[in-house]
Amino acid sequence: MGTASRSTADRRGADAPIGEPVLLALEGHLREREQRREALYQQARRLRRLSQATVTRLHTDRAAPSDLADLRRMLGELATLVRQDGRAEEAVALDAFQEAVEACLLGAILAGAPLPTPAELGVEPEPYLLGLGDVVGEVRRLVLDRLGREELPAAEAFLSLMERLAEALMRFDASRAIVQLKPKQDQARLLLERTRGEVVMARLLLRARPNAPGGA
Repeated sequence: MGTASRSTADRRGADAPIGEPVLLALEGHLREREQRREALYQQARRLRRLSQATVTRLHTDRAAPSDLADLRRMLGELATLVRQDGRAEEAVALDAFQEAVEACLLGAILAGAPLPTPAELGVEPEPYLLGLGDVVGEVRRLVLDRLGREELPAAEAFLSLMERLAEALMRFDASRAIVQLKPKQDQARLLLERTRGEVVMARLLLRARPNAPGGA
């Protein structure tokens, strides 16, 4: 490059509204954020898959305590990463948190253990409430399973739990800008009413049997 060309380039650099070091720093920031976001996405994806598989195994009596232990460990690791990132990329992990909470709550229900709190799971209240909304549907599956086995007392016990979970969910009133809870509440209400009807019908059919107590 000739002297005149270098002089022109130098003038351009001097006249630039934003200096080259600042532009390089901005590029580096975006590159690092993309890398962090991709790492969070991959870990969230693994957590979602484990959560879904765990729920399936819980419903088929094939889940071991180690499955839930692994799930809670992975959940805690992802929550720590999000907190370290200042929650800037929390949306990437929201679905994974929600599904992991759902699986952890279902595991506690089937074990007859107290439901873990948000603090015990290491998650924020928002994904915890979304997971609570989803577990109402999982308890409905437990009710239907017991009805299919003609285990009416067990079905009624799970229906009672379903009612208490739905009641707890309904007490919250938050803007959709904070948490998309209203669709979960509407779905829980619908599932609860449907499940009540199915349990009542099963009870009536059982009583109508000739060999049932009080039957014809």
